[in-house]
Amino acid sequence: MANWHIDKIEPSWDNDHQLLNYEAENFNNPDDIINWERKGYKQPFVGELCDMRKPQAWYTDEMVEYFKNKYSLENVGTSFYRMSTGIILPNHRDTYKKYRELFGVSVHQIQRIIVFLENWRSGHYFEIEGTPIVDWQAGDYVWWRGDAEHMAANLGTEYRYTLQITGHDGL
Repeated sequence: MANWHIDKIEPSWDNDHQLLNYEAENFNNPDDIINWERKGYKQPFVGELCDMRKPQAWYTDEMVEYFKNKYSLENVGTSFYRMSTGIILPNHRDTYKKYRELFGVSVHQIQRIIVFLENWRSGHYFEIEGTPIVDWQAGDYVWWRGDAEHMAANLGTEYRYTLQITGHDGL
């Protein structure tokens, strides 16, 4: 478990994330898509994003500062993620292709944090390195380094909201 852990940040936010301008974007690794389809998974494989190219929730900067200080992160990027009913993002390892190109870092320098913005609801699921995570509370988060295998799904009837934070170790 050295490459990942679960922790908590005390929620100071409201439901502003529900009002953001989310858009579906294609999953960026075609090899994963081919593999998933061979295993019987059906598209779409991704929820909807509101990343740094768009206005984000009022509390985003506060969250970035907290995690920059806690994990000594540089070049932090954020993306709010809304997962609709029936969306499954099967097991995969993030490649961070664009991030690595932008900042000239290796995958093993990159840190990823998924913050659960709302309490767990029936049918919401997250898994990392074979460990299922359910029954979370708003503010619980999963941190990992590099390319830890993970998956997410929403088999429930309500949106699943998270904030994805990406940064890297100091050079």
